[in-house]
Amino acid sequence: MPTLDSPNRIPAGRFSLQFDHGDSLKCLGCCHGLILLFSARRLEVLVWDPITGDRHRVAIPPGFYELKTSITGVVLRAAGDGRHFLVALAVIEQNVGMQHARAQAFACVYSSETGVWGNPISTLLQSEVGHTPTPGIRILTSILTPAMCFSGKSTDAVLVGDSFYWMVTRVLHGTLTSSRILELDLDGQSLNVIPVPVVRSGLTNCHMCVMRAEGGGLGFLFLSCFSAQFWNGKTDCHGVASWELGKTIELDKLLSLEIERTACPHILGYASQNNVVFLWTRVGVFTLQLESLEFKQIFETDILPSYYPYESVYTAETGIGGKQDGAELLHNT
Repeated sequence: MPTLDSPNRIPAGRFSLQFDHGDSLKCLGCCHGLILLFSARRLEVLVWDPITGDRHRVAIPPGFYELKTSITGVVLRAAGDGRHFLVALAVIEQNVGMQHARAQAFACVYSSETGVWGNPISTLLQSEVGHTPTPGIRILTSILTPAMCFSGKSTDAVLVGDSFYWMVTRVLHGTLTSSRILELDLDGQSLNVIPVPVVRSGLTNCHMCVMRAEGGGLGFLFLSCFSAQFWNGKTDCHGVASWELGKTIELDKLLSLEIERTACPHILGYASQNNVVFLWTRVGVFTLQLESLEFKQIFETDILPSYYPYESVYTAETGIGGKQDGAELLHNT
């Protein structure tokens, strides 16, 4: 769905992708004008440049997706060479035993320049130990019911510095029970878990996403019905990370919406290059520019859609053409 006016509007036909019969593609995210799609049947990802029509198929590492309950990923152009790209995949594996339960995240990075995947890296997301309320009976509060997964509408990774960040949540019957931020440090080749600044288990009308804070650091948006809190990540001289509340705004006052006829907003996605969040309400889909707090209605709808914000600046050098080892290049005609 184009959001810009002419002459900057990209024709909607550019985003029509034809694929083989029987294929079901899941969009993992968009970055640097590229779109990353995942085929569970083929066990491969498709890197697609809608502007040039270039497409690359890359097989995922053997065994990487098996028995995993949640997968996400991101693609970005390699530094200094717009024709090469990196793909980062992240998955969550759940393990439950009689005495404990744990969730572990794995990540792996592919370079089109070398045509190979790097070694998988991992980190522990959550570990729970059963308790014994009566002799001989041990009860396990399982992380599999519900499982931890990459957060619903806001699965897109946010690039801050040399790291990508994803939201990881656990929701039971529409109620948020726990949440974390997963960091993939591309420079240090490490996975890290960051606690969120707002911990309120049991809320039903709340949404959250990672964002770019003022000044370019890591930020966090917490939306509880119409109240939006903007948090800024801080690191002290000893390297200890913390959060600081920046500002709180009431969206219904900015939108001038009638509360009685409007359901609580949902976060549909975040466009990091323009620092814009996409919001759904019963009266339509809006964009909110987080610096100017300017609202713009994209269209009217009472249906909650799935959105993946796409941002691109096209020049003659932005294509990802050229054959890379390990990746199959296809051209649109």
